[in-house]
Amino acid sequence: MSNFSSRFRKESEQKAFDPIHRKTIRFNMSRYDDAVEEGKKQYQNLPLARQRAAFLKRKVIRDLENHLTTFESNFRKNGGKVIWASDAKDAIRQIADVLQKSEVKKLVKSKSMISEEIDLNEFLSKKNIESIETDLGEYIVQVKGEKPYHIVTPAMHLSKEDIAKLFHEKFNTEKDASPEQLTAFVRELLREKFTSADAGVTGANFLLADTGSVCITENEGNGLMSVSFPKIHVVIAGIEKIIPSMEDLDLFWPLLATHGTGQHITVYNSIISGPKKDNETDGPEEMIVVLLDNNRTRLLEKENQYLSLSCIRCGACLNACPVYRNIGGHTYNTTYSGPIGSVISPHMMGMKNYKHLSFASSLCGKCTEVCPVNIPLHEFLLDNRKDSIKEGHAKGKEKFAMRFATIALKSRKLMNYGGGLKNFAMKRFFKKSWGPRRDLPHVQKKTFNKIWKERNEGK
Repeated sequence: MSNFSSRFRKESEQKAFDPIHRKTIRFNMSRYDDAVEEGKKQYQNLPLARQRAAFLKRKVIRDLENHLTTFESNFRKNGGKVIWASDAKDAIRQIADVLQKSEVKKLVKSKSMISEEIDLNEFLSKKNIESIETDLGEYIVQVKGEKPYHIVTPAMHLSKEDIAKLFHEKFNTEKDASPEQLTAFVRELLREKFTSADAGVTGANFLLADTGSVCITENEGNGLMSVSFPKIHVVIAGIEKIIPSMEDLDLFWPLLATHGTGQHITVYNSIISGPKKDNETDGPEEMIVVLLDNNRTRLLEKENQYLSLSCIRCGACLNACPVYRNIGGHTYNTTYSGPIGSVISPHMMGMKNYKHLSFASSLCGKCTEVCPVNIPLHEFLLDNRKDSIKEGHAKGKEKFAMRFATIALKSRKLMNYGGGLKNFAMKRFFKKSWGPRRDLPHVQKKTFNKIWKERNEGK
């Protein structure tokens, strides 16, 4: 068992049986469930909307190169610059060049999972560049020294009491400060950061090929503030974020909002097509889009799993997953957790170290059921399991168990052996894997085949 797998098993057990964690997540998830159920009522035919979105995203993924070059051409015409980055190191190096040339000492960041993917904050800290998260949830976990817990809701694992305690320790706010008071405190604190920042960094919910535009969706206005004040705007986007046209936003924005937070549409939806023009007073003087591969093209090579690049990062599959709801987001130790993370992480971060994520699933299919772009996630988890075996990542015990099972299941004689031998084998080979909190199944003395024959003898 790899260190990654061992750590996952250990942390999963700790979280799954932590009553405080369970209570917090159950409460926060229940609020999400209620909101999404209400939000879906805006649709007369939700399955049709999902079908159209799935068709469009799959069509784009199959012709990704042409859509990306169209975006690049149009964005350059708008006065922006495009940087192609092959992996995280390449992206970091090129972003560093941009920031150093402009002598950036302080930057503000809007919520961006892809910046977490390349560990941007850690790099900037080493370069003595102050990087401030401006999304409230992201800011809370940054202050706490943690990674985001959830794709959409970074601080989902924390109660309002946890956050009040954290801010009291860090900023000497009132011990029993309300969420409204803490929000006002952070707003006041960040206002100065926005106005004094040299650069702003955002992600992109969508990239529009036809207009060469970047789309940012948010609820707090921090994205707009990160773009409006600093003289440089750096966008980091995965190459899969592309959609063909601005007209497609009327399909994708409501789907993302409904499945992400239960809203009909998020509060702020911005379309940014380059740096400010000569006759404009707001906006950056320079705008750069970093198009990141980081093994996404490795996913494109897969026969089935390439469709996971259709994901619009709504987080619905995380909220639906019984495994995620028990072990939480940090246990995965990846940027993208839950079912979608379990599908893409082994390909983006290495099958050898992350294959265990695809096995940590009940395969109930709930993730597929709730996906707004109809990605068959539970099927791809099975495909990942198959790939891990083909690539030779199965351990000796797994191979032995599968060989033994294959021989036994093909032999009626072996299948008909009494429960004594089978119970011995279960205790000998599977007790540890079965875990300390469950009793091993007890095999009866007689098999169904024997009982059937005895009952039907002479008939």
